[in-house]
Amino acid sequence: MIHSNSEWGVWRLDRAIKLFILCTGALFLGSSLAHAHNVTPGDAGYIQEIWGVKLIPFAYLGAKHMVTGYDHILFLLGVVFFLYKMKDVAIYVSLFAIGHSITMLAGVWYGWGINAYIIDAIIGLSVVYKALDNMGAYQRWFGFQPNTKAATLIFGLFHGTGLASKILDYKISDDGLLPNLLAFNVGVELGQLAALAVILIVMGYWRKSTNFMRQAYTTNVVMMSMGFMLIGLHITGYFVAT
Repeated sequence: MIHSNSEWGVWRLDRAIKLFILCTGALFLGSSLAHAHNVTPGDAGYIQEIWGVKLIPFAYLGAKHMVTGYDHILFLLGVVFFLYKMKDVAIYVSLFAIGHSITMLAGVWYGWGINAYIIDAIIGLSVVYKALDNMGAYQRWFGFQPNTKAATLIFGLFHGTGLASKILDYKISDDGLLPNLLAFNVGVELGQLAALAVILIVMGYWRKSTNFMRQAYTTNVVMMSMGFMLIGLHITGYFVAT
C-alpha cells in the first residue's frame, strides 16, 4: 500500500478526466457489461436443459465465468497490485477464493441470493474500496490502515453471492446438484489461477519500469472510476427495473 505522496508523483487533472471518459465509453460499448455475473444465453439454456452429474461441463462453465468476469479481474488486480512476495499473493487470493466459494455454494444449495443489481453494485464498491486502499487513501483520511485480509475475505463473500444470485435464476436441476456445483467451483478457481498468472506476469515486467509508481497511481484512479461507474449502472438498473 502507498504511504508517501512523493512516490506517486503529481496527478494531472486533465489526464484523469480523459481516462475517466475513456473508461466510461468502454463500459457503455457493450450491453453485456450491464451484469458482470450474467450467464450467456447459450450457457443458460444448457444449464436449464441438463440433469445428472456433469462435472466437466460445469467446471468449464466455472472457468469461463471467471476469466470473462471483468469485475472479478479488476478486484483481483487490485488485491495483488502491491504484493511482491508469492506467499502474500497466495494468502490473499486464497482468502478471496474461500469467501467466493462459501457464498456461491451455500447460496445455490440453500436457495438464497440478493437482487442482482444490488449485489453487482456492491461488487463495484469492492473495486472502488481496493483502488482507494492501494492509493493509501484510508491512512490519509482516517489515520489507520483497515485490515486488508479481512476486507478481501468479506468482498470475496459478496462476489460469490453475486454468482449464486444469477445461477438461481436458471433453476439448475436438483439431480447431481452438489457435485455439479463443486465442479463449477473448481472451474472458477482454475479460471482464477489462469487470470492471476497473466496478471502476475504483466505486473512483473511493469514493476521493472522506473515509471511504475507514477503509472500505478493513475491505474488505480482508473480502477476506482470504473468501480464507481459500475455502481451507478447497477443502481440505475435497479430503480429502472423496479
